[in-house]
This record gives sequence, structure tokens and C-alpha cells, in this order.
Amino acid sequence: MNKNRKRSVSQNDALTRRKFVRHVATATAAFSIVPRHVLGGPGHTAPSAKLNIAGIGVGGRGADDLRGVEKEAIVALCDVDWQRAAETFDRYPSARRYRDFRELLTTEEDIDAVVIATPDHTHAVISMAALKLGKHVYCEKPLTRTVGEARALTRAAREAKVATQMGNQGMAFEGNRLIKEWLMDGAIGPVREVHAWSDRPTHQGRNPLWWAQGIDRPMDTPPIPKDLDWNLWLGPAPTRPYHPAYVPFAWRGWWDFGSGGLGDMGIHNLAPAFSALKLGAPTSVHASSTPVFDETLPLASTVHYEFPARGALPPVTLHWYDGGMMPPRPKELEDQLSLSREDGLILVGDRGTMLVSGWGGHSPRLIPSSKMRAYSRPPKTLPRSIGHHEEWIKACKEGTPTESSFDFAGPVTEAVLLGTVCVRLGGTELTWDSEALKVTNLLEANQYLDYDHRPGWTL
Repeated sequence: MNKNRKRSVSQNDALTRRKFVRHVATATAAFSIVPRHVLGGPGHTAPSAKLNIAGIGVGGRGADDLRGVEKEAIVALCDVDWQRAAETFDRYPSARRYRDFRELLTTEEDIDAVVIATPDHTHAVISMAALKLGKHVYCEKPLTRTVGEARALTRAAREAKVATQMGNQGMAFEGNRLIKEWLMDGAIGPVREVHAWSDRPTHQGRNPLWWAQGIDRPMDTPPIPKDLDWNLWLGPAPTRPYHPAYVPFAWRGWWDFGSGGLGDMGIHNLAPAFSALKLGAPTSVHASSTPVFDETLPLASTVHYEFPARGALPPVTLHWYDGGMMPPRPKELEDQLSLSREDGLILVGDRGTMLVSGWGGHSPRLIPSSKMRAYSRPPKTLPRSIGHHEEWIKACKEGTPTESSFDFAGPVTEAVLLGTVCVRLGGTELTWDSEALKVTNLLEANQYLDYDHRPGWTL
């Protein structure tokens, strides 16, 4: 492979290579050439072999994700903005470069796995294309932009039987194991109420904003930067003129591209509760917020979910707060202590309260502090994580489980995004039929569960 090669591999080059492989396979009776991912079934790679990995969306969060897997072979990179991707291109000079993920997937036949870190609205189409080709998939959170896309990816991943992982890195934290072990030990009794929050889109509970929300669409049409392919950036989303109000990071607050603080940090901060309490689909959701705009999410919201009993586990009411909104202060918290304004989780049980500080389940403790000091911690019985990205790599090679496979990530994403649908409709309570994938009491809500992708970008 020419390490100085900077251009995309052309379709003619790909066809020439395929013709050569077919010729050798036909002419040589003693052996055949088979792509590595075909050996042993879909997604199989020998544990001793390095995975051939392609990165799709490599200029922002994707750069960090690739560093997490770079002990493997990074063979191809794709980004619609080559200026933003330049540092990553330089870090992996041997990797072939693409702008369009579709060209990458049809050309790079021998890749084993893809790492996807594009804006939310393109997660589903890229992940689905890779799954259909039998590739292992790592996709950043939230898994999709819509409820319908999340359900479709969950099903597709099961059928593909490949290793999947959503990028909510907190699922590898020690704190998530402790939460489960303490709850199984009965530290606070059966949990019936949960509070979770994030200050996003504000920063540390105040301005400046991480990204804009509560605004209308800009009317001016500045020129498209020369290194950005705006049509590819839009992907399946409805066509609109380019504006820096959307790229490279401000897209999170726009309905067509993201899902605000709930989609961004809700996945992180709610996942520990979903995992520990075995939550599935809610039965209903209602919300309140600052003014809702046609184009963007509101500046702040609270969302309230009702979950049914799960076997011996009682029903749970879950409350989400973002944009600087905060839960009621727990009565068990000492006067001299305060809740983090950035991120947190509170689990309220029949016999006590657990406070989890930070995002993603970092540091659980019983409150008040005297109860934590008196608590005799149970043995550590759950397997510990070898690392979030390392889990996925091992799963690709050995078929072992991951903590945030699409089987877990899909339902969590569905619940989170159902909350954004409720917010978009002004907070009216929605009754949810998960099996039918349908809001039953307000039919107009169902139009926001999915949308018609632009031609050429369908699932």
C-alpha cells in the first residue's frame, strides 16, 4: 500500500482489484482467497489478528474514538470536512481517504469494522449500511436521531450477529458496577424514583452555551467552506442552505440534526439507571420546558417517564432535567454539601438514597455520609470492564458481550428520544405502545418518531 496516497480509491481501481482476486481464485485450485470477515461466519476475526478498521466522521469525537482502537489497523478514513479531519489524516497517513461513506463501504471490501462519530442525523444510515455488509459497528451516542431509526438498528444488529457498541463510555466505569452490586445487596431497598440531570446546553449551569437552542433558522446564506461537502453533511436530512450555525458542532440543538441536552447527555446519565434497574420501554412520558421553537429544542426542559414493574422490581418514575434545571435537593444531603450543577443521578429507594456524581455513573455513594461510612460493601461479583473501546475490540474478535451493544443502546435511545418528541409537542403526556412503536393517545406525535430520508440515504 502506498503510504503517500492521498486521494480516494476510485471505483475503477476497486473493480480492477476485484477482477484480479476472481482471476486468482479461478485459476488456483489448491486454495481460494476469502475476505477475513467471511471466515468463520459474519464478523469473525481471529483473536490474534488485527482488525481492519475504518473511521467515519474523524474530525471531532471520532478522533478520540480512533485513538481508543488504534492498536488495530486503521486502514480507511472518511469525513465530509477535510480541514476538520486534517489532524486525524496526519495521524494515520497510510489510511485511504474518503468523503462519502458509501464509497468507502463499497470500495474497502476487507474492512472488518467501522467507527462512526458523525452528527446524530447520519448515525442510522451509516450504521445500517455497515451492518448489512456484516461489519462490526461502533457508533457514537445517541445511537440515532429518531425513535424509528433506533428500533430499526436494534433489529438489524441482531440479524447481522456482529459486535456492536454505542459510544456512552461511562458504561465501562467502575461506578456502574458498584451501583448494580449495591442495589442487588439491598443498600437502599427497591427503587421507585430516579432523578437525572445535565446542564447542557449551558456550561456549568450558565452561559456561554455549548450550542444554540431556542432560536429560529438563520436567513443569511454565507458561502460553503471549500473543504466541506455540504450535501454529504446533510445526508438524509431535509435540504437547507449551509450556515455556520449548524457546523461543525452547533448541530446538536437543531431538530433536523440532533436532540439537545437530553440526546447528548441523557444517554450518558440515564444509562446507569436503565442498566441497574433493568428498565425497558416507558408506558408514558410528559414534559415541561422553556418556549419550543420550530427549528430548535428549547433552552431547558424537564421530562418525566413512567416505567412498569419488571418481574419483582417495582414501577419506576424517572425525571430528567437539562439546561440548568435541577432536581429537588434530597433531604438526606448534608447542609454543607451541594449537588453538582453539571451532571448527576439520584436513585431513591424504600430504605435510602444513592447519589451518583458526575456523568455516566462516575461516583456512587449513599447519603447522608454517615450511612455510606456505616455501609458494609458487598463483594465485587460483577465482571469489571477492560475498557470501553477494548470491550468492543474483544467482542469483534471473540464474540464476547459489550456493555452498550445495540440490544441495550437501542431501547435506551428510543426512550430518550421519545422524551424529545414529548418536548417538541409542548409536554403533553404521551401514552406509549412500544410493541407497536406508536403513541396511542395523541396521533400527531407519531409523525416525529421518524421521517422520510432524502433519496439515496434511506435505511
